[in-house]
Amino acid sequence: MVASQIASPSLIEIAQQTRAAAAKLAVLSIEDRNSALEAVAQALEVATTELIAANEADLKEAAANNLAPVLSARLKLGESKLQAAIAGVRDVAKLDDPVGVKQIHRELDQGLILKRVTCPLGVLGIIFEARPEALIQITSLAIKSGNGVILKGGIEAINSCQALTKVIHQALESTQVNPAAVQLLTTREEIKQLLQLDHYVDLIIPRGSNSFVRYVQDNTRIPVLGHADGICHLYLDKAADLAKAIKITVDAKTHYPAACNAIETLLIHQDIAEEFLPQIATALETAGVQLRGDEATRKIIAATPAQEHDWKTEYSDLILAIKIVDSVESAIAHINYYGSKHTDAIVTEDHQAADIFQNQVDAAGVYHNCSTRFADGFRYGFGAEVGISTQQMPPRGPVGLEGLVTYKYKVTGDGHIAATYTGSNAQPFTHIDY
Repeated sequence: MVASQIASPSLIEIAQQTRAAAAKLAVLSIEDRNSALEAVAQALEVATTELIAANEADLKEAAANNLAPVLSARLKLGESKLQAAIAGVRDVAKLDDPVGVKQIHRELDQGLILKRVTCPLGVLGIIFEARPEALIQITSLAIKSGNGVILKGGIEAINSCQALTKVIHQALESTQVNPAAVQLLTTREEIKQLLQLDHYVDLIIPRGSNSFVRYVQDNTRIPVLGHADGICHLYLDKAADLAKAIKITVDAKTHYPAACNAIETLLIHQDIAEEFLPQIATALETAGVQLRGDEATRKIIAATPAQEHDWKTEYSDLILAIKIVDSVESAIAHINYYGSKHTDAIVTEDHQAADIFQNQVDAAGVYHNCSTRFADGFRYGFGAEVGISTQQMPPRGPVGLEGLVTYKYKVTGDGHIAATYTGSNAQPFTHIDY
């Protein structure tokens, strides 16, 4: 059979290959895994020109297809963003080994020992839109945590993702990590198939629009980790410092409006609204932000009338909804009703108000006197993140290595049987922790 006639492997075959490679990756030493990460970092540095060119091809095609500005911003992989991602790979390598951590070491009885030890999840299925640097971050975390990974990037980033995967595979060939541990899917049809592979894939992490994440959650039996919306709030309390309020508001909205940790709603206490709002509005409008406000807000500044849907909308753009509230309790009630449990912040010099806010707002991240833009795995010192989870169960917030391992109970005895510890003459357990 000539090469052109050789059939491509099916998705099940790809998943089988990934699982087999992941099983070997899971038992590699930390030295082998870290060496693989350094090899990847070096290969990405050498291939910088090639990778930027592939990304520029994606950007050119995106422009021709009128890709939404928010996606275009996420798609762009400039040299500074690439170098930051490479630095992230090395940061991950510096982190402590998450695998083989002894969480419990307990004597159940003499000679009968229990250990709870961390271990990799197995195979991760990561589906993401735009952001090609996410492929680098996710791959580095997967290797470090001993997991295989099947990646599906957005069609708009196909050239970037293929170029990155090629470089990563070539780098891994010289290491103890089988390149098959990292796989890339390229068609939309494969997403639906991937979601059905519950026998081979242990966790799905979607990164994209709220409608896309909800589609994934509704169409798989595989556990899903992620968030559907990034509706973040900033509340300016009556005891807020004006200079801090302006600086934080502008940063939280304009630093990267397409990010899921950018604020979409500004709440401000009625006692300071007349003084603060005009100055904050000027700073925001200077940065190109369109303002939408409730009736009380529009009595103070010029703004488009805010509708009910504005409080529920993740704009991912230079648009901000503003509402005046009468207390910190009202701000909390608004956030807990309309928020997405991602990240919310308060600006205040009243530490009691800050405590009330941080204790009662139901979100993965609750901040005091700082921008919501700090909700990020790299900024938290995780090296990178595979995504952000807003679910109640852990892991919650930016998910790094600790969210990619589980644990198993290992029990070692010497002929011990359960019958010894039951009945009228039952022998007691010692339960001594080491």
